[in-house]
Amino acid sequence: MKRAPTPKLLRCAIYTRKSTEQGLEQAFNSLDNQREAAEAYIKSQAHEGWRLLPETYDDGGYSGGSLQRPALQRLLAEVQAGRVDVIVVYKVDRLTRALSDFAKLVELFDQHGVSFVSVTQAFNTTTSMGRLTLNVLLSFAQFEREVTAERNRDKIAASKRKGLRMGGPVALGYAARDKKLVVDPAEAEQVRGIFARYLELGCLSALAADLRERGVLTKVSRRRDGTSRGGIPFSKGPLAYLLRNRVYFGEVVHKDQHYRGEHAAIVPLELFEAVQAALSAKAQAAGAGRANTGRC
Repeated sequence: MKRAPTPKLLRCAIYTRKSTEQGLEQAFNSLDNQREAAEAYIKSQAHEGWRLLPETYDDGGYSGGSLQRPALQRLLAEVQAGRVDVIVVYKVDRLTRALSDFAKLVELFDQHGVSFVSVTQAFNTTTSMGRLTLNVLLSFAQFEREVTAERNRDKIAASKRKGLRMGGPVALGYAARDKKLVVDPAEAEQVRGIFARYLELGCLSALAADLRERGVLTKVSRRRDGTSRGGIPFSKGPLAYLLRNRVYFGEVVHKDQHYRGEHAAIVPLELFEAVQAALSAKAQAAGAGRANTGRC
């Protein structure tokens, strides 16, 4: 009796991705779920010679909109070195959400004889139908991404119209508590002093020099990685931004529209408007060529 030929050994690599870091601290997270499903799929193809490589390629907290992901770059290096035959993912959009990036990946895979398999969508790029299906699915994935972005923009706009804070840097004079702005008394006094001092000096350069002499610095804030930013002397640009920031008399701004905020104002409206008038007059004078030195 003739024996069936031994199938060619196919080295399989599993790639997993999650867009945010939320939930990754759990004992069994999204990356684990993706890997478990992919491992089961590879095991089901053992009769075809599929074998799982021991290396893991997990990108937690990375968007699918870019290929600049550590684990993906390691995997692509293995592909180029000829050490991978099949790449297995849970869903197509775990690999990429961008059609242009997907086209580059497929071209790279074809050059090195690598197949691409999606567990939940049950196809691979070794067939023309698989390629067609991939392109269709990625088109819908890109469409879903754009719709989600539009929905998020609409949500932010609606929240701003209600005066809610939607993240971002906290202005000098405030602190963030429970996603809301609360007044920092010491910093608020500094802010009011900056507004009043500008009216006295009438010049951003002179104001910056004055604040530097008095040791008034920009707001210190902590980044997620534990480092800090700010705490440096003011220059003209940050001062101009501070003096025009409508948050100081209790408003929030969204795309040139301003709404009453839920936070307390720290600069009286009369003082804020006087500073705006002075800034506008200075800008008009400079634009008309009447500023003698341009230093202010």
